[in-house]
Amino acid sequence: MPLIERMAKIETQGLSKTYRSGGETTVALNDLTISVREGEFLTIVGPSGCGKSTLLYIIAGFLKPSAGRVLVDGRPVEAPGTDRGIVFQEYALFPWRTVLDNILFGLEYQALSRPERLARARQYIEFMGLEGFEHRYPKELSGGMKQRVALARTLCYNPDVLLLDEPFGALDAQTREIMQDELLRVWRETKKTVLMVTHSVSEAVYLSDRVIVMTSRPGTRKAEFAVGLDRAGSREQIILTPAFAELQSRIWMQVREEVLRSRT
Repeated sequence: MPLIERMAKIETQGLSKTYRSGGETTVALNDLTISVREGEFLTIVGPSGCGKSTLLYIIAGFLKPSAGRVLVDGRPVEAPGTDRGIVFQEYALFPWRTVLDNILFGLEYQALSRPERLARARQYIEFMGLEGFEHRYPKELSGGMKQRVALARTLCYNPDVLLLDEPFGALDAQTREIMQDELLRVWRETKKTVLMVTHSVSEAVYLSDRVIVMTSRPGTRKAEFAVGLDRAGSREQIILTPAFAELQSRIWMQVREEVLRSRT
């Protein structure tokens, strides 16, 4: 039987973004066209300053493109919306709110009663393994726990799309691996569409269905790699395979070429 192609959840069409400040002009993105299929985990890698985060902020509705457009479910993105949830590198938790109250924040503008909001928040506290920490404040949590809270807060209002901006970049190496495994579990269980940007090629290969490499600024699409790894085994059974090492090397060579080009 022929494979059924999943429909596009996110599309960028000829996307460009130019910043102007103090008489200077910086072209961050130039004519970028990508498509993310429904339920897919797509990761974008590239050199620093290539416009990866700018792309996420445009898709989230925080920034307007200078040219081109973004479609989600075939509809143009004009503003932020609860169909798209974004998780930042720096957690973005409210320090004066407890874990429970931080998670509740995303539900405060939905038409739910207080008991309904509490029930859903507690569901995601359990889902992210945060039981016993409901009444702690962010300053009392480790980096990994803070990022669990940030993920729970975003998942709690049930967006169709997760936008991840270097979500584990501030974590130590051991915690980063644990959180990668957590994210893989979340994606498998929720079946959400995920678009992530990262500087880590190994992270991109470990987590993704597909990886896109961007050029140095102005950022546009350089290369695309289907991952296709068998993730039925443990982490070690995945990352220690020749297939993982070969794909990681191929992607890194594409990124390295752009890093070197940006410095000339």
